[in-house]
Amino acid sequence: MIDQTDRIPLFCDISLAARIERAEAEFIAVWNDAVRGRRGGSTTFAIPIAGGVASYAEPDSPINKVAGLGFAGRPEAADFERIEQAYAERGAPVQVEVASLADPALLELLAARGYRLVSFENVLGRTLGAVVEPIAPPGIEVHPCGDDEFDAWVEVVVEATLHPDTQGIPWQEEFPREILENAERDTAGLVRHYLATASGIPAGGGSMRIADGIAQLTGAATAPAFRRRGIQSALLAARLTDATAAGCDVAVITVQPGSQSQQNAQRRGFDLLYNRAVLTSVS
Repeated sequence: MIDQTDRIPLFCDISLAARIERAEAEFIAVWNDAVRGRRGGSTTFAIPIAGGVASYAEPDSPINKVAGLGFAGRPEAADFERIEQAYAERGAPVQVEVASLADPALLELLAARGYRLVSFENVLGRTLGAVVEPIAPPGIEVHPCGDDEFDAWVEVVVEATLHPDTQGIPWQEEFPREILENAERDTAGLVRHYLATASGIPAGGGSMRIADGIAQLTGAATAPAFRRRGIQSALLAARLTDATAAGCDVAVITVQPGSQSQQNAQRRGFDLLYNRAVLTSVS
């Protein structure tokens, strides 16, 4: 745990939030491209909208959503009509994530179109630059995932995701195993993967994407049998160390409110920057 005595919490202004949301939208777009490459692109789309992106990958995909809006101009009603039609043609609802620091007019537009609030996400961040304290719980090792370990990484991350920790507000959505496996495999080449082992046995995994000086901690999970042994903290420290070495000035992570992941991140010097409201179209 870092020394909190003289630490100044990271303040997030609209400029930093815009930078984070832009990186998020870009990640969703390139992830969508990977899905299109796998599926042939017959139904997949990633439509730019007001600085963000409206993404549809495949049925039940975790990247079927509209992200990054509210920082680069106001979308018009016609913009939403276009994407609503695209989702409707694929039998999917429209899910929109709106940062609390985004243009308030966006929420007014969505409310007028009948969207309803379904959940929240918290976006946490911390500055980088100083040496990151290593975390090495007994018997636990974290290392970059090699190509020959990728299948084991996918297996442990998917299994852990299907059995989430119960602390805090649960994720609103649940995804089939096959869809989760597809989604994780599609990140190959897009993010850095990290495998955590306990006495040589795959016990957890995490990932990170670096863009515009931002280290996006794009996911981490621990198999149920290995929880409460410090694996999440070790994964966090390993990624922060590499992000610092890569010259990033800030790291961000998205968590569920009140979750174990949020608690772990705050223990490692992360601060709550803003939240995202998750809204969905009314069918």
